[in-house]
Amino acid sequence: MEFIIGLLGFLGVLLLIVLSGITIVKEYERLVVFRLGRYVGTRGPGLVYVVPFIETKELVSLRIVTLDVPAQEVMTEDNVPVAVNAVVYFRVKAPEDAIIQIGNYFKATSEIAQTTLRSVVGQSELDQLLSERDHINQRLQSIIDEQTDPWGIKVTAVEVKNVELPSMMQRAIARQAEAERKRRAKIIAAEGEYQASEKLNQAAEVIGQTKVGVQLRYLQTLFEISSENTTTIVFPLPVDTFNLMSNLIDNKQKEE
Repeated sequence: MEFIIGLLGFLGVLLLIVLSGITIVKEYERLVVFRLGRYVGTRGPGLVYVVPFIETKELVSLRIVTLDVPAQEVMTEDNVPVAVNAVVYFRVKAPEDAIIQIGNYFKATSEIAQTTLRSVVGQSELDQLLSERDHINQRLQSIIDEQTDPWGIKVTAVEVKNVELPSMMQRAIARQAEAERKRRAKIIAAEGEYQASEKLNQAAEVIGQTKVGVQLRYLQTLFEISSENTTTIVFPLPVDTFNLMSNLIDNKQKEE
């Protein structure tokens, strides 16, 4: 009786050991399996069996991971101190390489992202960093992806989140932007004055072709002035009137 009980207990323990090798791997996961320390394959998704005590396993997620790169104090190529942080999106494309080739792929990717961010920003001028953000992001992604490729990592995107400038530099940029806005406003105003003068010149040429046109324009100006609610009305006289008066005065002086 004791033998049967012992046998049942042994079979129960053996059954538990056998069942302990059953692993359910999700769709976004893969199981890297080693047999006596040697890599034998990547399994999953679904129901996977790993032989207890003989095979070991490492579970790897294939989903995209968001990695925040802390702010890096960098001196740009034009000697401006800035603090730049970024975010890296990557995923594991080869689970066996992520386990075999590197001890901690997440930490290693983070370190590579920090050093690459400092290097790329240090090789860029401040204007490029502020205005060519897409180009900087593409360079960061290309470099980080190339360096992490042997680890089975695929970098899908890199985005520079924030560029912090010293307060003195912020005021200088604000003054530069204000000066640029004033310059553009003056250029626009000058172009408007130039176009208006051209139109007035063309109108004067058309009106001056006939004396009737000049008189009609004179009468129209009087009508516009009389329609306004003003206390003082100035009647403009044609230039010919002043010429006639000047000739009369000259003739009188000669007679005297």
